[in-house]
Amino acid sequence: MVLAVLLSLSSLAAGAAIEKRAVPAGYVAPPAYPAPHGGWVPEWSDSFQKAAQVVAGLTLAEKTNLTAGSGIFMGRCVGNTGSALRVGIPQLCLQDGPLGVRNTDHNTAFPAGITIGATFDKDLMRRRGEALGEEFRGKGVNVYLGPSVGPLGRKPLGGRNWEGFGADPVLQAYGAALTVEGVQSKGVIATIKHWIGNEQEKYRMYSIIQDGISSNIDDRTLHELYAWPFAEAVRSGVGSAMVAYNAVNGSACSQNAYLINNILKDELGFQGFVMSDWLAQISGVPSALAGLDMSMPGDIHTVPLVTAQSYWMYEYSRSILNGSVPVDRLDDSVTRILAAWYQMGQDKDYPPPNFSANSQDAEGPLYPGAEPGSPRGVINEFVDVQGDHAVVAKEVARDAITLLKNVNGTLPLSRSATLKVFGTDAEKNPDGINSCADQGCNKGTLGMGWGSGSARYPYMDSPIDGFKSRGANYSFYNSDSFPSNSNPSANDVAIVFVTADSGENYITVEGNNGDRDSSKLNLWHNGDKLVKDVAAKYSNVVVVVHTVGPILMEQWIDLPSVKAVLFAHLPGQEAGDSLMQVLYGDVSPSGHLPYTVPKSEDDYPKSVSLVSDVVLVQPQDTFTDGLYVDYRHFNKEGITPRYAFGYGLSYTTFSFSDATITPVTALTTTPPSRPAKGKTPTYSTNIPAASEAYWPDNFNAVFRYKYSFLAKNDADAAAKVGNSTKKYPYPAGYSNVQTAGVAAGGAQGGNPALFNTAYDISVTVKNTGKTAGKAVAQLYVQFPTGISFDTPIIQLRDFEKTKELAAGESQVVKLRVTRKDLSVWDVVSQNWVVPNVSGDYGIWIGDASDSLKLRCGTKAATCVGGQTSPV
Repeated sequence: MVLAVLLSLSSLAAGAAIEKRAVPAGYVAPPAYPAPHGGWVPEWSDSFQKAAQVVAGLTLAEKTNLTAGSGIFMGRCVGNTGSALRVGIPQLCLQDGPLGVRNTDHNTAFPAGITIGATFDKDLMRRRGEALGEEFRGKGVNVYLGPSVGPLGRKPLGGRNWEGFGADPVLQAYGAALTVEGVQSKGVIATIKHWIGNEQEKYRMYSIIQDGISSNIDDRTLHELYAWPFAEAVRSGVGSAMVAYNAVNGSACSQNAYLINNILKDELGFQGFVMSDWLAQISGVPSALAGLDMSMPGDIHTVPLVTAQSYWMYEYSRSILNGSVPVDRLDDSVTRILAAWYQMGQDKDYPPPNFSANSQDAEGPLYPGAEPGSPRGVINEFVDVQGDHAVVAKEVARDAITLLKNVNGTLPLSRSATLKVFGTDAEKNPDGINSCADQGCNKGTLGMGWGSGSARYPYMDSPIDGFKSRGANYSFYNSDSFPSNSNPSANDVAIVFVTADSGENYITVEGNNGDRDSSKLNLWHNGDKLVKDVAAKYSNVVVVVHTVGPILMEQWIDLPSVKAVLFAHLPGQEAGDSLMQVLYGDVSPSGHLPYTVPKSEDDYPKSVSLVSDVVLVQPQDTFTDGLYVDYRHFNKEGITPRYAFGYGLSYTTFSFSDATITPVTALTTTPPSRPAKGKTPTYSTNIPAASEAYWPDNFNAVFRYKYSFLAKNDADAAAKVGNSTKKYPYPAGYSNVQTAGVAAGGAQGGNPALFNTAYDISVTVKNTGKTAGKAVAQLYVQFPTGISFDTPIIQLRDFEKTKELAAGESQVVKLRVTRKDLSVWDVVSQNWVVPNVSGDYGIWIGDASDSLKLRCGTKAATCVGGQTSPV
């Protein structure tokens, strides 16, 4: 989400485009009504019961007040709901972002999602989530606006890929689920986002001149790729979900009933509340009927900060009174919101916000959006929430570092090595580490991308700080051009720091409008030339890359003097010592690539290029690549990448042997029938009295603040319509009769049988080298030949990182394959299907997607090493 979208015309959105362009045939967003009531899974029943009891006693205005924000800059947080103080329900504080508490102080700037993804470490994913939860709770944030798994990373140039965990749905799923579990273990509501298909920044929003981009996705691809990580987050009990700005199959995500009602709330069994992204809501009644529960930040998307207009708040009160929105739709939304509040225990001793996302001052306007007339007071208490979180942040940054090349043991460095360090990325931003709003620049050490997914640095431990702390013998040339005075010597080791950046499209950085539309996959600041120039003068060159995603390396990767290359990803505040621990061999690098590194942009299908240069029509982004994203595409087309997904070297070597495969749950073509829905709250369908929405007497309203009250005449007029025989023209296919649910549902995440373990796999991982290190066992599934479904050659289904193994030490690693892992989504039966129950599924294990030499077969239940890798 983002508030600074107000800074660009693209944020001043209107409801209709100049011209409507039809989506391609076959890509549809069918009607799906009604919005399923929540509370039918046992894990949430107590919280729904508590919430329903409160909702039953609320007035209409109190209910609608809880479903929307009070407006942009109308409170301390980026999002501030209304309250129901009469019954003890406070405003809820919603705050960015995925890697730390945004726009505040005394917080930790954690490594980005793409960095934790590169660790392939489930324990670290969970511990990072716990640390984030502690900080958000400590700041008084009710709702953490993360983690992000949309974008999935389909487009290598996409601006916000770095906020997620990698270009694979299973890697994303583990990152999301474990982050959710960690954050919510601290009582903070997590938000899985952005639902769904938000794969580029440009044209994502509905604007004055055209509708937001339509991501056209077929049903199977939606289920098997893009919805997969959302399903796992829901299975982990995530309390909220954020819909994306864009449309899917022609229907805006904020009012796409098929996506929200049918898939998210019914099939995936999501029990929490669905919020809009900031200014993504483009209608009132249609979005309510489609299952939206909360409007953020509350403003109408055409003229925020100009009027106090809202699609909801007072308009929602009007819609209930005039009968256009059924009463139970509102009641379910409010109950879902309060149920999440109860589910996390926020009704007991939860701290109020103690910071302002709008200012670093101690005192200031309480409602900056109401200036110049806002009341003033204390807005920042400067509460330190860092604790010992720098420890886990540094561990993530260190264990994500991915060694791609290391000729003749160039790394680790000798303690006495003479170093020549090049590139501005090695040292902090000279203008100040937080001098660019939302990190909207690429100056100094690149620790994160830019936009609402960023955070302020409490400090930046830069690589130069790291060299200093090591007492290294180094000379630093703080320039991105090769200097003439570096005086190369034969024994020097040259270390070159280079970057590639991206972010959210309300900020343009060096010609890149969020997406890498200007830089493409090239290094920034002439980084390729800097590497080549250094390599021409020095015989031992180490390249350190801080990057948001894949880059092109062909100009220099094979140069004889480029001896070692490290991807340090986006390390957050801990860029220095984390790198030193790897460079000097305190630890062996153990990161693996969370995406494929190509040799050319032409290696990708044209369909994943950025959609651009569209005028006055809805841009169409048709996902004709289907399931073939990232390594799936490279494998299908037989394209050898520069470095494959999952690749990563170590200072030591490992073997994978003595594997076993054990059948656990017998497979059937379709899963057992879903469990029936449990009991949900019963809501009245009677339109309330108009007086429940009247403005209170002598009420002191704040300018531009969003309220849920109606003038008496307006409320009475609406109630007159609602109590007449006039019927609202509901959309085609509309019904308000609750259903038993779709066959593929049944619990949080879907039919619980999908997650039954089909096979347990164990493998012995041995350190066969001379240096201690950690290995990552990656498990890929290969579907049997001869089935009627087209499937990628291999697909990641599980992974596990070992402890640090001493030279010669072994560890037995446990992996598993579920029914869902061996299934495909059948668009005809609308269910998960095992395409050949008795077929021989290949369970491949190795340390990268192109280094799989151990195969277990499900038919014979045996494992054999020394096999030819399937790709």
